[in-house]
Amino acid sequence: MADAEIYVENEQDVLPFLPEYEQVIVTVIETVLEQEEFVHPCEVSVLITDDVRIRLLNAEHRGKDAATDVLSFPMLAFDDMGELVSVPHEPLAGALLLGDIVISLERAAQQADEFGHSLAREIGFLTAHSVLHLLGYDHEWGEKERQIMREKEERTLGLIGLVR
Repeated sequence: MADAEIYVENEQDVLPFLPEYEQVIVTVIETVLEQEEFVHPCEVSVLITDDVRIRLLNAEHRGKDAATDVLSFPMLAFDDMGELVSVPHEPLAGALLLGDIVISLERAAQQADEFGHSLAREIGFLTAHSVLHLLGYDHEWGEKERQIMREKEERTLGLIGLVR
């Protein structure tokens, strides 16, 4: 298992960000890394924000002027076999900068209501989804990749008890 330094910062004040939500984020990241057999020491930063800020980030980085639930900013590159091929930054203290995750807590709460499950589960799902992006997966490559990601997301949530 990778030795992961995980940093979570809540910058929004729309909804309460409970300690259990931060624990879900940390546990999901550790579980995905373990399931993916990612053994490198790494750092992951997670920013909890609102719809206004994530919309600005989405417009700036993806050219989409709309709020979204989660954004992923990978720092590493992987080949088709999932092998690490590029490290764009010199690791600090030996830890690879895996990437950054931005979650709109406001959007996550709306989706939790829409899908009829807890906010903790929605945060867990968005975190798993984003970590898979940091590890080189992309559902925009087609239906097969989308299905692979969905299975991995659901397996992770099942392992930590966040089932539907």
